[in-house]
Amino acid sequence: MTTIIQGSQLRKLIFGNIVTRAAAALPQTAQSAIFNVVGGDVLITSLVGEVTTAIQAQATTVQIIGNPTTGTDVNWTNSTGDINGKEIGSTVVLPAAFGGTALVQTAGGNGLAGIAYLARVGTIDLKTGASSTGAMKWYLTYVPLDDGASVTAA
Repeated sequence: MTTIIQGSQLRKLIFGNIVTRAAAALPQTAQSAIFNVVGGDVLITSLVGEVTTAIQAQATTVQIIGNPTTGTDVNWTNSTGDINGKEIGSTVVLPAAFGGTALVQTAGGNGLAGIAYLARVGTIDLKTGASSTGAMKWYLTYVPLDDGASVTAA
């Protein structure tokens, strides 16, 4: 049977462009950019973080923050999400409710993936509440709202 549309083409039609960020150690009790938003506003359609090195067994809160170049940081999630001891393959994704809840977590990978968040020129940051071992890689999909807008891995 002939395939009319490839999986990557279907993903782009539904979620927009994809940017991946290679696995990196967690920020150590700090806020650090994971993606750059350049050239204009974008609509984030999904953001998925995957544990690639097991997270240390200690309280380690995580939070996603929109950090515009002009204006004030906006908490996309609150800081109550604790990834204490998460195994390789566990995921975190943006919640359906903006700002008021923690990242949605799963062990092994399945879960919510498609949400729409407005991101202004600046960065999308990961903030941790502890110095903890472990690493995560990130996937982000977006649709440019302004001509010339794009997202790159930080």
